[in-house]
Amino acid sequence: MAHLLGAEALHLEFPTKVVFDSVSLGVNEGDRIGIVGRNGDGKSSLLAMLSGRLQPDSGRVTVRGGTRIGVLDQADVLEDAHTVAHVVVGDTPEHEWAGDARVRDVISGLLRDIQWDAVIGSLSGGQRRRVALATLLAGDWDVLALDEPTNHLDVEAITWLAEHLKRRWPASAGGLLVVTHDRWFLDEVCTATWEVHDHIVEPFEGGYAAYILQRVERDRMAAASEAKRQNLARKELAWLRRGAPARTSKPKFRIDAANALIEDVPPIRDSVSLKALAVSRLGKEVVDLIGASVSYPAPEGGTHGDHEVLHGVEWRIAPGERTGILGVNGAGKSTLLGLIAGTVEPTSGRVKHGKTVKVASLTQRMDELDEHLDDPVRVVLGRLRTTYTIGSGSKAQELTPGQMLERLGFSSAQLSTPVKDLSGGQKRRLQLLLILLDAPNVLILDEPTNDLDTDMLTAIEDLLDSWPGTLLVVSHDRYFIERVTDQQYAILDHRLRHLPGGVDEYLRLRVMEERRDAADGGTLSSDSTGGSGGVGGSGSGLTGAALRDAQKEVASIERRLGKLTERIDAERTALADHDQSDYTGLAAKTDAIGELEREAEALETRWFELTEAIG
Repeated sequence: MAHLLGAEALHLEFPTKVVFDSVSLGVNEGDRIGIVGRNGDGKSSLLAMLSGRLQPDSGRVTVRGGTRIGVLDQADVLEDAHTVAHVVVGDTPEHEWAGDARVRDVISGLLRDIQWDAVIGSLSGGQRRRVALATLLAGDWDVLALDEPTNHLDVEAITWLAEHLKRRWPASAGGLLVVTHDRWFLDEVCTATWEVHDHIVEPFEGGYAAYILQRVERDRMAAASEAKRQNLARKELAWLRRGAPARTSKPKFRIDAANALIEDVPPIRDSVSLKALAVSRLGKEVVDLIGASVSYPAPEGGTHGDHEVLHGVEWRIAPGERTGILGVNGAGKSTLLGLIAGTVEPTSGRVKHGKTVKVASLTQRMDELDEHLDDPVRVVLGRLRTTYTIGSGSKAQELTPGQMLERLGFSSAQLSTPVKDLSGGQKRRLQLLLILLDAPNVLILDEPTNDLDTDMLTAIEDLLDSWPGTLLVVSHDRYFIERVTDQQYAILDHRLRHLPGGVDEYLRLRVMEERRDAADGGTLSSDSTGGSGGVGGSGSGLTGAALRDAQKEVASIERRLGKLTERIDAERTALADHDQSDYTGLAAKTDAIGELEREAEALETRWFELTEAIG
């Protein structure tokens, strides 16, 4: 493979620490490299040196002549006075950029809900990030260096970005360097992983799942001081093999070695014990949403009346339930969480809370830390309860707040640091600790993965595995939501819908929803109507026997979809365990899975038709 760029004996240090010491590496045509490591270990600095944005103290970076490198920084560098159109395509005539398939794809994938002539200064932080990413991807580059490209993107946009990068260049052309904490994205896009740690860059073959396997093997031979990190990685590997077979079905993932490593690792959660403990803490009633709808007054001067966000939500949340909630930005996820927490009142229907329910929310705003900003971390800990119990039965452990904080990655030196001087990730971890020590029995996590690196995410996932309560998670981090929850729901067309097929089913339903809206000319979308949208609406005309028949068929389809999803998962597991050199057998199994998926898609289409007719 042709060489694109390389580094020789890079040394970089800041006044208080050495970041890199004699690092040499290279990027060739066709490389798709994910860069992982703890916050502060130098991932962004490495990317900046390789892309020419930062000069090393010694050593050098070499770039093949004529190589074009495009960079996405974490910083927002857009000019407020410019329009979206000017930023993305500049002064290029419309007939030229509109005739470029890549530019059209980028605009459709990232900017579909942003006005083309909008001024940058009027956009939200998330919208500005998408414009910056679109501007970069619309260009023609030999190497892309992306620093946290999935920040502020929802599940759909992250899925689109992964597909775009996979097909942007031929397999043996182009180079990708990406720093991200999104582990699903790493597995989907990358063919190699660089781990930044202890002043070096250690290369691994494959995406995130393969990297975890190799790291476990490395840590098995490491000193005893690495024991805790090793155990967390082995536990995550167990989940990767047992809970997500599609991730480990690639031939490069050494399945036999993985099975040998995890054969003595128990399931990641003792669900029976946790649910029993949750019932003892909560009783059998947690929160019931009964026909709950929420509408907000239309903007002043609006012509469509109140704007309905949620319609007729029926959900009886069980003790010990672990649920992920999906939906596009503005779909009503925060409103749904507000109903559960009691901070939002339904416009119609009702919300019933159990007598012993104590709800706590990990919000994006970190309000819990406001009163502690000037206090050192040890002073904050001194005000908290003396012990915290994790696990249940014979595996129960009593931990002090200090031990809990150590488990969340704080060093003893950081205990003297004022809260206001902590990094974003440290504040996030302290915020979670304060909430857990308050002993809630219903925990709501709203985008909890912000500012956390992959090791810290693994530690928090491990902590949540032993938390005995009801857990509700809203996150655009697909890996996290699949890892810590047992089921997923989505808000689609203002209604709450169970997803037996998980995130993949949600993405299929969103595609179908967009096709339906496109066929209707967009006239029935929530933005243009201010109402519930949806084909047919609530006045579709189905009554009597026809309505009952439609409702029965919907129930039958949902049962069939559930069984079909289980069968697809079983077939994918069998595919992962099949002899990877038996190409005929692999092809037959892949075809069989495709047939089952097509059957599921047909059922989902029928389900949409019926539910839209019912209203």
